[in-house]
Amino acid sequence: MYDIRLIRDDPDAYDAGLARRGMPAMAAHLIELDANRRDAQTRAQEVQTRRNELSKIVGQKKGKGEDADAEIEEVGQLKSAQAGAEIEARDAAAALDEALAALPNIPADDVPVGTNENDNVEVRVWGDPPKFDFEPKEHFDIGDRLGGMDFESAAKMSGARFVILKGALAKLERALGQFMLDLHTEENGYTEVSPPVLVRDNALFGTGQLPKFAEDQFRTDDGYWMIPTAEVPLTNLVADEILEEADLPLRYTAFTQCFRSEAGSAGKDTRGMIRQHQFNKVEMVSIAHPDHSDEELERMTGCAEMVLQRLGLPYRVVVLSTGDIGFSARKTYDIEVWLPGQDRYREISSCSVCGDFQARRMKARFRPSEGKGTQLVHTLNGSGLAVGRTLIALLENYQRADGSIALPEAIQPYMGGATVISAHA
Repeated sequence: MYDIRLIRDDPDAYDAGLARRGMPAMAAHLIELDANRRDAQTRAQEVQTRRNELSKIVGQKKGKGEDADAEIEEVGQLKSAQAGAEIEARDAAAALDEALAALPNIPADDVPVGTNENDNVEVRVWGDPPKFDFEPKEHFDIGDRLGGMDFESAAKMSGARFVILKGALAKLERALGQFMLDLHTEENGYTEVSPPVLVRDNALFGTGQLPKFAEDQFRTDDGYWMIPTAEVPLTNLVADEILEEADLPLRYTAFTQCFRSEAGSAGKDTRGMIRQHQFNKVEMVSIAHPDHSDEELERMTGCAEMVLQRLGLPYRVVVLSTGDIGFSARKTYDIEVWLPGQDRYREISSCSVCGDFQARRMKARFRPSEGKGTQLVHTLNGSGLAVGRTLIALLENYQRADGSIALPEAIQPYMGGATVISAHA
């Protein structure tokens, strides 16, 4: 959520930021809503002041034995007027909050302007795509040949966009998650968290999924939401908290199941594991000092890249354009892994800095070591990595002509020392 005071101070800059996202100007409308709120609040305060004055006069007159009926009558009238003004002020504040909550974050100045993913800018490339002396297969064909990837049985019990992994592939998925957690906790300085995967409205509002993206989420009948990413519970660890500056940055990581309705994705990636309703992901979240959040984004992106480097999986990093960046983000790097079966790069991680956008929604602050008052923290989140997509990339990049899969050295200890997954495993 954006600060209305900043919009009042520089409406042109705010509208210019929205324009970079391809959105119409909103500052004048927001300032009008804010003026209505402030006007109603002022009137309510003025009425309260007048009531206080009259109550004092009534007390003085009664003390002298004088008639105070007129003042008492006016106090009664003002009580009704004050109640009406307070209701009007609450309604005006709610209208302003609703309008602000529906608007995205303003992109950082160095984010490239564009309309969609085609305008993203490549930053760097790591590794060379493998060369095969046979036609490389896609992961679902490989998984079927290994006998460990079952979409048909999953569809019978759950419908489309679910999968059952069995045997060595189920173990490999678990191994990848464990490998990522160990890397982030033992080498990258993140604290492991095991959070709830069911949250209430306020948690999703805090990170920006609500109210705008409700249709993208799964909701239970008793008011819980199934998390689309562990970003939600990890970031909300600091909701309504006042931290000490010396404690920043806080870095958290979690390996959880995630759930997305994939609303609007009909016809996209209908085969395989690329786009699932339920998937596993290792998430990274940082709670940072405002002066250091940009460098924290570079660090976080490097931590995600380290996973792919250890696994020997070729990838590239792109900075998202203003037309592709997420709702809460100021700047985002996507890491795209090479998939030989598709002969292209596909997203496997997004690392974003949100500035104080989420912190304002969550009321997450810190107390500076010098000076008075509190400041909003900056929040960051990133996939470190999407486990299912990492499994896909591993299958496709390490496939062999006989249908077996070579296992990279980094994952072998998590697979009981195995170096290969064969069709009979």
